[in-house]
Amino acid sequence: MGYQRRSTMPDVTRHTAVLLMAMGGPDCLENVEPFLRDVRGGRPTPLELVEEIRERYRATGGKSPAVGITQAVAKKLEDQLNESSDRRYRVYVGLRHWHPFIKDTYAELLNESPEQIIGVCMAPQQSSLSTGAYRKKVEEARSALRDQTDITYVGSWNRHPRLVAAIMENIRLGLQKFPADVRGAVPVLFTAHSLPQRIVAMKDPYPDEVQGTVEAVTQLLGNQPTYFAYQSQGRSNEPWLGPTVEDMLDAICRDGYRQVLVAPIGFICDHVETLFDIDIELRQVAVNKGMQLERMAMLNDSPALLQTLHNVLASHESSSCISS
Repeated sequence: MGYQRRSTMPDVTRHTAVLLMAMGGPDCLENVEPFLRDVRGGRPTPLELVEEIRERYRATGGKSPAVGITQAVAKKLEDQLNESSDRRYRVYVGLRHWHPFIKDTYAELLNESPEQIIGVCMAPQQSSLSTGAYRKKVEEARSALRDQTDITYVGSWNRHPRLVAAIMENIRLGLQKFPADVRGAVPVLFTAHSLPQRIVAMKDPYPDEVQGTVEAVTQLLGNQPTYFAYQSQGRSNEPWLGPTVEDMLDAICRDGYRQVLVAPIGFICDHVETLFDIDIELRQVAVNKGMQLERMAMLNDSPALLQTLHNVLASHESSSCISS
């Protein structure tokens, strides 16, 4: 079932449909196994891995909060777009690996006969294995439905000024968790989700996209020490991008620091990779080293993210008009 609009926007025919796309996650512990099966392309998941992942979700609330957060973003963004423009918008959520699936949401939004469709991946950094896969799902849905509605996709927004400012503000607030006398010297550990190492040979833009965000934020940090690592490497036998957060935590400790603030700039909202991989697992690694580890808040459905998306869409529509 697709995302149901709850906007008070008047019923109109001429409108733009905005499709927010994300990976998705299980909505209850019972659905961890079918979710993993979809992630693995239908291949069965070893029972011990299913149980391990299920325990991670149990430890962080029993489900992924990402779906609800993205739906909240959709509703607020729709209201904001319609309040600030004479044009009409309807905003939907489609997920790659769980309900509402992209193909189902796409069929739903077509029932409203939009003039045009704009696809937005809820990840600022582009990659053929992540954001590219979302677009592929849309194109598969379009082909199956024989749809020819005009569609465009928002590209990279990894260096968007409002995104960078929002991350910087959350880092500033995160640093308040440390004693005032050491705050100015607490290292910031930037992280992004790892991908298979083979993307380097594919000349995939992801590593440069991630570093672009890191560089843009670092320029605002002044003399604050900074580090970078990839987190949440997969369980496949192939090599994944590194360094790992565990290895980088070792390096930070060797450099003499006993505090660290983790800034997961590769993520927009909370999910198991932040709530468990960082807040529980990595924090315990830090504790074992005698370190204090804190994490900046995610943007979730904050006004800062909504304004960022609003501006990103406005810029995209302006450039689309010019190019056409």
